[in-house]
Amino acid sequence: MAHIELKEALDTLKDTGVRITPQRHAILEYLINSMSHPTADDIYKALEGKFPNMSVATVYNNLRVFREVGLIKELTYGDSSSRFDFVTSHHYHVICEKCGKIVDFHYPGLDEVEHLASHVTGFKISHHRMEIYGVCPECPNMETH
Repeated sequence: MAHIELKEALDTLKDTGVRITPQRHAILEYLINSMSHPTADDIYKALEGKFPNMSVATVYNNLRVFREVGLIKELTYGDSSSRFDFVTSHHYHVICEKCGKIVDFHYPGLDEVEHLASHVTGFKISHHRMEIYGVCPECPNMETH
């Protein structure tokens, strides 16, 4: 499955006139295979051994290109570090208030909310975003709120 997603993502880049460099290929592949919603720094650290001349700025620039063509989403939750998510299907995020871990949560029933919001308000709805916060199983119990 990840191989198909990578091929489709590379085709999308080609179709929009973006040159496929080895760094772009590696960053995309890392994002597709990562379930951790990495920061740009996480990606840089994971790939610096493979590309010793690659800078953090290169990672940021490529993430911006991927975001502009719609391949990834930039997640800005709570802390100051943006995290990046390869766009697959509509899903939500459950975020640990202690360590910042983000886990995907699929619940298709919430798509009905857009239809209801449109019906009640007359708005043409483009999208919605929902975040759920708590403490992950790996973190010690913590009082919230």
